[in-house]
Amino acid sequence: MDKFEEKTIASKTVYKGKIFDITDDEIILSDGEKEYHRHREIIHHPGGVVICAIKNNENILLVKQYRYAVKSIQTELPAGRLEKGEDPLLAAQRELREETGYIAKNWESLGYIFTTFGICNEKLYLFKATDLIYDKPNPDEGEVLEHFELPLNEVYNLIKNGTINDAKTICALTRAFKL
Repeated sequence: MDKFEEKTIASKTVYKGKIFDITDDEIILSDGEKEYHRHREIIHHPGGVVICAIKNNENILLVKQYRYAVKSIQTELPAGRLEKGEDPLLAAQRELREETGYIAKNWESLGYIFTTFGICNEKLYLFKATDLIYDKPNPDEGEVLEHFELPLNEVYNLIKNGTINDAKTICALTRAFKL
């Protein structure tokens, strides 16, 4: 057995939710000399999209919303969950319009990131959107957020001073501006 491989022996769903499921997986791993039996609790998430939308004046579109898990208002790029089987680009287009009211003519894939791969398989697809046209926001029912725009240097100041702590936002900005 390869030193960096972990082989699944059994998997049991211990939680089935609306957004994600959790399995308890029994695995075997090896250090190259000895094999070990362990358990991994894994969150299975459908994934999502993150959009770095840049207006013609070079300002970045951001959203502000309350995030219950951390009990605070967070500033982040527009983002959202993938529906089962949904194409990531179509999801990004949907989320940008829902959350900000903007439609982008140009889209560029910035790849993807894993958010917490030690316990979760969530994969976030990152996009850069440009040549924006404003229509009107259409947030999901019960989704309370506010969109606004800032110049890139002010966004970076919010990251440096700890106002923006959202990893997906920081990653998408880093890739969009090739830092």
